[in-house]
Parts: sequence; C-alpha cells; structure tokens
Amino acid sequence: MLHCSLSIRRLNPSQSHTLSPLPLPLPTTHKPNQAPIRSMTSTIQQLQSASEFLKLASYHPPSWASKLNPIPSYSFNLGHFPTPVHRWNLPNLPKDCEVWLKRDDLSGMQLSGNKVRKLEFLLADAVAQGADCIITIGGIQSNHCRATAVAAKYLNLDCFLILRTSKLLVEKDPGLTGNLLVERLVGAHIDLVSKEEYSRIGSLTLTNILKEKLIKEGRKPYVIPVGGSNSLGTWGYIEAIREIENQSQNGTINQSFDDIISACGSGGTVAGLSIATWLSELKAKVTAFCVCDDPDYFYDYVQGLLDGLEAGVKSRDIVKIENAKGIGYAMSTAEELKFVKEIAETTGVILDPVYSGKAAYGMMKDMAQNPTKWEGRKILFIHTGGLLGLFDKNDEMASLVGKWRRMELDESIPRIDGTGKMF
Repeated sequence: MLHCSLSIRRLNPSQSHTLSPLPLPLPTTHKPNQAPIRSMTSTIQQLQSASEFLKLASYHPPSWASKLNPIPSYSFNLGHFPTPVHRWNLPNLPKDCEVWLKRDDLSGMQLSGNKVRKLEFLLADAVAQGADCIITIGGIQSNHCRATAVAAKYLNLDCFLILRTSKLLVEKDPGLTGNLLVERLVGAHIDLVSKEEYSRIGSLTLTNILKEKLIKEGRKPYVIPVGGSNSLGTWGYIEAIREIENQSQNGTINQSFDDIISACGSGGTVAGLSIATWLSELKAKVTAFCVCDDPDYFYDYVQGLLDGLEAGVKSRDIVKIENAKGIGYAMSTAEELKFVKEIAETTGVILDPVYSGKAAYGMMKDMAQNPTKWEGRKILFIHTGGLLGLFDKNDEMASLVGKWRRMELDESIPRIDGTGKMF
C-alpha cells in the first residue's frame, strides 16, 4: 500500500458518467496477407480500415517477429491505417539525398499521431482485464494523454489524466489550449502536479497513488505509462514496420530506404521501429532524435523494452540515438520555431514543435554540417503527429507569420450577389 501526503489538484468534468466497457468479442479468423492488385490496393485498404474501425480482433504477429515474447492476444483498430508515404521535398538536401515521409500524423483527427498504434494494443489489454477506466500521465500538452482520453471514450471507458505543469500554474485552471481542449471536451478527469512533484515522486508512484484511490472507490483502473511506452506498446511500431513492408510489396512505395528517422520522447516508438527493422527485411539504419533526457537514458530505457520482449539484442546495436532536446523538453528556440515555419511554407507539411519538429531540425542540421555522410541516402522520416502542440506556441510564433493586409476596396464598386447571402 502506498502512503503519500501529496495533494493532487483535480479538475473533474461537469458531469461524470460511469459506462460499461465494450464486450470482448470472440477472436476473428486471421487470413494471411495477400498481395492485392496494385491499382486497387489503396482503395481496398481504406475500405477495410473503415469497416473494421473500433473492432477488436485476435492478433497474429509478422513471421519475423514470432519469436518475440510475449505476443499480444488482441488489438483494437483505432487508427486510419495504413498511413500515406510520400516524397518530402525538403530544401538544401545533400547531393542525391531523398527524404520520404511516413504520415502517422494522419492516423486520425482528434485521435492521431504515433500514440494510436500503441493504444491499439494497450487498450485491448485493458478491456481484456475488465477495466472500467484508464489512468495515464504526461506533460500539460501531452499528445499521448489526449489520444488516450479520446480512445478511452470511444471504448466507453473513463479516463483519468495526471498532467505535469509549472508550480506557478498548478493551482490554476489549465485552460483550453491545444490538447487540453480535446481532453476536457471528451470529459477526461485531470489531476495537476508540479514539475517538482513529478521529479521528486516519479510517474510510477503518481499513477499508483491514483490507481489505489480509484480501487477504493470501487473502480477497475488500468494504468498506461508515459507515452504508452512499455513492451506491450512497443508492438504498435513493430506493426508499423510490417505496414511499411506491405506498402513496399504492393507497390504503394516504390523505394527502398537506407535510413529510418524518428523523434524519441518516451522510447516505445523507437524500440518498435528498431527491433522490427532489425528482424524484418527492411534492414534500414534507425536513427532517433531524443527531445528530452539524453541518449544514454534512452539506450537504457529501450534496452528494458527489448528485454521485456526477449529480443536478445542490444539497443546500441540496432538504433543510433542523437540529442535534439535543445533548451529543454517542450521548449523551443526562435531558430527551431523558424525552421517549423519555413518547412510548412516550403513543403506544406506542418511539424509539431516538441517532437517531429525537433527531430527534423536535428536531421537537417546534421546534413548541413556533415553533407557527405548523407549523400545518396534514401531516408524515411516518421511524422509522429502533435499538431495540437503548436497552439501552445501562439505567442512565440506570432512574429514569424504575416502575409495579411486590409483589402483595398473602392466605395463605388457595385454589388453582385454570388451563391448565398452572408447578411
């Protein structure tokens, strides 16, 4: 039994409803992957994805991952997969270097980004265990917490979020900016803790405190760790590599890759990408740009996830982790924000400032400093989502955007009605 005098600041929704979780269906029959007609592949996959949305199915791993242990029994279909892959026309690339983009930011709308893939396995396990609510934890603008809150409601589960904020704001209403707006719209229960409390007590103890409280109230909570990054969540990006393999085999991607690059914020995505790439036929070099802590921390954390799958490989042998934290987690320099703005204006791709924005910035900075290292490389960059995090940077981004003006109109211009009338 945990004993702690910590007083967690709670924000409850205006109305609280206890809903029964969806029943666990019988396992569905698994059919081996078959290569569809190339011209129809995208349409077939989209129709299958739409028809299976929110369904729970028995899970069968890729053949090359069948020796990992334990293997999940079920997974939910929560995302819109497969996500697209397309050429990313970044400026100032080294000679003959090409970058392609895996658009996991398009895995959904309010439920989007890389966390969806992890939640497909984690929430299947929660339902299998008879949970009636979910607990998870993260920063005040956590994409993972927002995705968890939405996914939980899809499955008729209540969601309890522990959000880390500054000690100056911990006693105040957190507002409705970015991810917070979505979390509060779907009725998530929010507990606020200060960064100092989070650092002193730790995420595991904090979630256990809340878990014990809910159990005493008669609830059946299921705890998901920071970022959904445990060995079970790692299967989300093992599946992503199978998806990329299938896209290559059916002609959706007519390109092999030398490198796969992603941001790293909690370790689960990188663990899945690296072990799956190592086991599969892709054999690309995986590089992760960490946006918090440091590379040594993530080598150790990823190793723990790999050991939890009995992978039998060292993390340092299958992934290269670079530091892209900058001045701190979720903190941006003017140069980093300018980079996000320039990439959006140049390519139409909007990067979040916390994860993919810093990873892409780190990648491009290394290319500029070491161009020969990247010459001729074919790179797949994983866009992990996080668009809502930009709304927390409104004030900092204001000076970077412009191109507006008062339209000049002469009062003598006659009126001609178009379709519909606004007034």
